[in-house]
Amino acid sequence: MTDWTSLDYAVVDVEGNGHRPPDMVELAVVPIVGGMIGEPVSWLVRPGQPITPMAQRVHGISNESVSTAPRFEDIKDDVLRALNASALVAHNAHVDVNVLQRKLVDWQCPEVFDTLKLSRRFVPDRMSHRLGALAEAFQLTADVPDGLRPHRAGYDALVAARLFVHLASSPDAPRSLEELRGLPVAGGGDEAATLF
Repeated sequence: MTDWTSLDYAVVDVEGNGHRPPDMVELAVVPIVGGMIGEPVSWLVRPGQPITPMAQRVHGISNESVSTAPRFEDIKDDVLRALNASALVAHNAHVDVNVLQRKLVDWQCPEVFDTLKLSRRFVPDRMSHRLGALAEAFQLTADVPDGLRPHRAGYDALVAARLFVHLASSPDAPRSLEELRGLPVAGGGDEAATLF
């Protein structure tokens, strides 16, 4: 069995402009190295299309907030450095991965661990597997830095990182990479795919 801490992880969250497909207005990345959660890094991004009123109500990012923000191309190298990890982690990961793959056409996405799928597998008795519900259930929001709030990329990426570590560090014994991957070990939705 392989210790889950043998990989370095980049935990990501993307906030979008409310269009289909969504364009990025905020991105955050939180590293996990040696099982320890690092400091979040985040960027506001000026999208190609305006932020819809519905998306603004969800995350609170206005068109004015991003009017002087860099375009994604201007931060691309910094983003690639932050994503340089053995594995990617996100809650409802395919949404974030799809946005990143559209923005980073030549980027080779590493192995992905989805905390939504992990929570459904490891704590199936939960009534909801939404990030906010899990954060409350497992008390993952203690000591969140000032200025971070739900539905903002920095907050959601940090909480997803804490959720991943919580699920991987099972109270009985740390889970192996094989368990996290859903592979046999030694011998077995309530969220729509939306992005605001």
